[in-house]
Amino acid sequence: MEKIGKVGLKTFENFLKKRLGKENKNVIVPPMTGVDAGVVDIGSGKVLIIAEDPIFPAPKQPLDTFGWYTVHIGASDIAVMGVKPQYMTYSLLMPPDTKEEELKTIVDSIHRTAKELDISIVGGHTGYYPGISYPLIGGITVFSVAEKGSYVTPAGAKPGDDVIMTKGPAIEAAGLLAVLYEKKLLENNGKEIVDKAKEVCKQMTCVKDALTAVKAGGVSAMHDATEGGVIGGLFEMANASSVGMEIDENKFVSPKEVEMVCKELDIDPVEAIAEGTLLITCNAESSEKIISALGSEGIKASVIGKVTDTKDRRMMKRKDGSIRKLAVPEQDPFWPVFFEGAK
Repeated sequence: MEKIGKVGLKTFENFLKKRLGKENKNVIVPPMTGVDAGVVDIGSGKVLIIAEDPIFPAPKQPLDTFGWYTVHIGASDIAVMGVKPQYMTYSLLMPPDTKEEELKTIVDSIHRTAKELDISIVGGHTGYYPGISYPLIGGITVFSVAEKGSYVTPAGAKPGDDVIMTKGPAIEAAGLLAVLYEKKLLENNGKEIVDKAKEVCKQMTCVKDALTAVKAGGVSAMHDATEGGVIGGLFEMANASSVGMEIDENKFVSPKEVEMVCKELDIDPVEAIAEGTLLITCNAESSEKIISALGSEGIKASVIGKVTDTKDRRMMKRKDGSIRKLAVPEQDPFWPVFFEGAK
């Protein structure tokens, strides 16, 4: 089967990571798997934190949601570093027959969402090109200037830390697929739970989760569980931090509507893309106040496991009692189902 989604760990480590242009001692956090943003020392005690993402439109959803997803997904990569997103650029690429009204709808929604998050748009590119079959964001770059040492990375987890997860697994997969497969889901499920699953799309952001958690204090690392799902995100944090992890799926927040979508479409929820699900490690004394702060913002969260000093033991106890090794899945199960539904 052809692979869909980001390149695998081996390709990154053996090829991409060895082709990063000129070495520069000011690069404090270079590209690494599982690390959401780069960090550059810009002098005077300041650092530049910068992240990049491509964004595809969500089929069967209004174009004005495209801008919301674009800005929140891009901004989440900076927020999980514990820093408020400040600036952004984006490249909007469109087919030559795109209507002017469609262009205005997309740009208006990006502008509106950026204002809501206090982000300034400082550049980018907008154009029409043959070969582009639908409007897409070739890249959104979000960045912030922060005090040196004021940020966290996914590499900061320490033995003894608690592991917290917000919202539940497969948030992005469940929301987008509920819209795409609404008719199929309604064959075996009531309208109420299907509508609730479609509403999960509005949870595809980690901005509030991350800024709330870091403000509560005690956070050692954060990571949004995107492609490869929760099990891949946890592996990436453990790998970046050179630690072990023991996770219990029975302790997850697990919304019924997410479980329903994954069951109906035969998707393992822990492997499926989960933009909006924030993984946090923190000292054990801070867990309660972080979960309480998240709860006050309407974000459900729970302690799902512990960080250990045994880095060759990174495991998840599944609901059926089986033990699964933490790893990035060879293929995120979301993508084949998504593109089949989008035809």
